[in-house]
Amino acid sequence: MDWRDDAIVLSTRKLGENSARLTVLTRDYGRYAGMVRGASGKALRGTLESGNLIRTSWSARLSEHLGQFKCELLRSHVVDLLLLPGPLLALSSACALLEVSLPERVPQKTLYTGTLGLIDALKSEYWKPAYLRWEIGLLQELGYGLDLSCCAVTGKSQDLHFVSPKSGRAVSLAEGIPYRERLLPLPAFLSGAAASLAARETPMDDQYNQAVKLAGFFIHRDLFVAKGIRPVAARDRLASMIWQDGRVD
Repeated sequence: MDWRDDAIVLSTRKLGENSARLTVLTRDYGRYAGMVRGASGKALRGTLESGNLIRTSWSARLSEHLGQFKCELLRSHVVDLLLLPGPLLALSSACALLEVSLPERVPQKTLYTGTLGLIDALKSEYWKPAYLRWEIGLLQELGYGLDLSCCAVTGKSQDLHFVSPKSGRAVSLAEGIPYRERLLPLPAFLSGAAASLAARETPMDDQYNQAVKLAGFFIHRDLFVAKGIRPVAARDRLASMIWQDGRVD
């Protein structure tokens, strides 16, 4: 039982004296775990950092075994982000969310491609909207997708302003005003031209805070609570950082 593929490193945990348990997201085989011998040696120094792109081969005597990885570094994305604390934390959050939420050994080509795109976007000034859109995409790929295309009440695709926490569907400004205390705000950058005028006039830092709250609500309810998963610390720290950046004293 063996295969070879490109992969994004999700996590590395020490296993014994010189080995490590490596978890990756591959292009063709999904999330996979295996043992890496000599993980602490010079040959692999810096290779197994979360977010790095590697070429790896996996082999085992039986498919249900943990198996062993052999790895070759293709690109060290972590090095590119070392002096960028926000994007580096976003990378850690994305890798941790993928590790805890994805089923093992199920192909995830869309998420693999989307995550590579996110990693490139983290190196730009637009890293916040890129990351927050990625979280919405993660929910969609896991089957908890939000429907932000039209109003859940009227079916119209204009003037969208809220999201129903119950259904995950968008609600227009007029229909949502009477129930605004029970609805989540919909950031204009997530709904595009369909956003209400009031949403489009909301400052971008406030929109990022709204998106953190929106994605966080469904991640917490549908992933952490529903599946009994411990909340991802890196995601909590990133949310706090974005809130602090957008705070008005």
